[in-house]
Amino acid sequence: MRERTIASHFVRAALRGAERQGYDTGPLLAELNIRPELLSEPRARVTPEQFARLVQRVWEELDDEYMGFGRQCSKRGTFAMMCHSIIHCETLDKALNRGTLFYGLFPEAPLLHLERDGDQARLVLDTSDLWDPDHFLTESLLVLWHRLGSWLVGQRIRLLQATFTYAEPPHASEYDLLFPGARQFHAPRTSLLFQARYLDMPLLQDERTLKQFLKNSPADLLARPDGGDSLTSQIRRLLGRDCSHWPDLEHVARQLHTSPQTLRRHLREEGTSFQELKDHLRRDLAIYHLGRDSLAIQDIAAQLGFSEPSAFHRAFKKWTGLTPGAYRTHQAD
Repeated sequence: MRERTIASHFVRAALRGAERQGYDTGPLLAELNIRPELLSEPRARVTPEQFARLVQRVWEELDDEYMGFGRQCSKRGTFAMMCHSIIHCETLDKALNRGTLFYGLFPEAPLLHLERDGDQARLVLDTSDLWDPDHFLTESLLVLWHRLGSWLVGQRIRLLQATFTYAEPPHASEYDLLFPGARQFHAPRTSLLFQARYLDMPLLQDERTLKQFLKNSPADLLARPDGGDSLTSQIRRLLGRDCSHWPDLEHVARQLHTSPQTLRRHLREEGTSFQELKDHLRRDLAIYHLGRDSLAIQDIAAQLGFSEPSAFHRAFKKWTGLTPGAYRTHQAD
């Protein structure tokens, strides 16, 4: 769902490498209609399109696909050349191994390697050569390789586990979109664990589809939220976009073949609630519409199921720290 928004944390984190290189990010934020005030509000969020464009522009300005976080830069086009080098491989196993060998040719690059153990496989990332205080590049590389592999075989690779050598970060609540599945922090290695059967799958892509894929990738891969098969993502899909006709919890439970009590318990275990899920979906839909001029704020309020605009104003400020009008102004200035 393209309306699923991205926390302002990731914008701040994405810019830190450029700022470390002495790059003035102010003009770039202005170009993308992202006000600095928006980034100072922890609850604020941006659209996937804004974030994808931000990543692309940082690559262009620094000529570095590592965005200033590596010991050496990775010139623009490196990812594309790697994709061309693997696109004719017969299986995902050969493609991933060739891809990791490709990046191994570059001194001080963050290295990956693939391990296979029985019916499980693990993609391991060595982050020891990175300056990555917010773990932004670490997260990006894992997300990128997971989603690239899924695209190559034409189906989403279900993660069994994601492990990280560092402590659970403050933005860990966003990891449901990045690494759906079990997660472990303070782990011996940073890695993705999945079923080895995916490695034997043939590549379903070719040079023709790769050309289209590379028009927006890898920025689009990083910007596209992916809740996978998590319970929260399943519920969001069941709710849909029409807030005035949202099913109640009992109906959703029946759709998921469980009881309302069990559903509530599972949501508590994931650190959320049915009401919070509805609020987050309303928030994301509101941000989506506020970024476009086609609807007046009072019309957005009505479409989101609010009885009056003032209730929408209060709710939106609670969600993001800004009023709808202020948010739209920040987007338009």
